Amino acid sequence: MPAKDLGNKYVCFKCSTKFYDMKKPDPLCPKCGADQRESPALKPPSEGRRGRLSSIPKVIEPIEPEEPAAAESEEEELGEFEDEETEVAAEEDEEI
Repeated sequence: MPAKDLGNKYVCFKCSTKFYDMKKPDPLCPKCGADQRESPALKPPSEGRRGRLSSIPKVIEPIEPEEPAAAESEEEELGEFEDEETEVAAEEDEEI
């Protein structure tokens, strides 16, 4: 049977004593004197802790295809690289 005339029921966060606040504005523990409004359970979580929503993956936008002019310059670079290989191979054949 709840005792409504005694105020709100508390359990002290420091010493685990059960008590009523007797309708006083400050809910102080009668055993240790801890103010129950300073309970760590009532404080908002710090920014350093990861929340439940932090595990949601971020949306990555698709990469746009490169312009055709850029593709032509890559082909020219590859062509230059192939020419260098043939020159090196020709020099090696001459040494043998």
